[in-house]
Amino acid sequence: MVVLDKVRRKLGPGVEFYCEEFHAPEASQIALWGPSGCGKSTMLNLISGLLRPSSGVIKIDGIETQGLRSGQLDRLRGERFGFVFQTFNLLGPFTALQNVMLGMRFSDTRPAREWREHATHLLERVGLGHRLHARPGTMSVGERQRVAIARALAAGVMDLLLELCGENKVTLLLVTHDQKIAEHLPNRFDCTGLARETAQ
Repeated sequence: MVVLDKVRRKLGPGVEFYCEEFHAPEASQIALWGPSGCGKSTMLNLISGLLRPSSGVIKIDGIETQGLRSGQLDRLRGERFGFVFQTFNLLGPFTALQNVMLGMRFSDTRPAREWREHATHLLERVGLGHRLHARPGTMSVGERQRVAIARALAAGVMDLLLELCGENKVTLLLVTHDQKIAEHLPNRFDCTGLARETAQ
């Protein structure tokens, strides 16, 4: 569950982010949509702890994140968040299997000897069992996206930001400027105006 309450963040001279209220229950699917520059990415970065608010309250599963130290925030992010970027950010020299295993280095608590088996299982789940040793440059866009989803799952995700909801009861937050894409999700949050000019 994700909660924002009167969250403010200064973005630069005369510009700030402000969200009065946002609530994403467990297993909800919400599109964060709006035009470029409206505050969508800032909101996502605040939720995940990559940015800290200037004021207000952010809660992740009941934990208020603004009081956490950097190491605690990193641990929370590693345990409860997974990211699928629009460009996927896969490492070209590595195979699909190796890319997923790399996603496990920072958060998976199982012994390293079990990483290969678990990564293989995740790639099979997303329909890529036959592409374990393929490199990103030889894969289609859809295949690369599925590798990124498997890598996000490998991070021990509880709240998977940007992709995949379902059996894991994860909260999905999809960031898009395209209203037609946003309409595919059952819930939408209009981010227009979250980033706004302030009096100098």
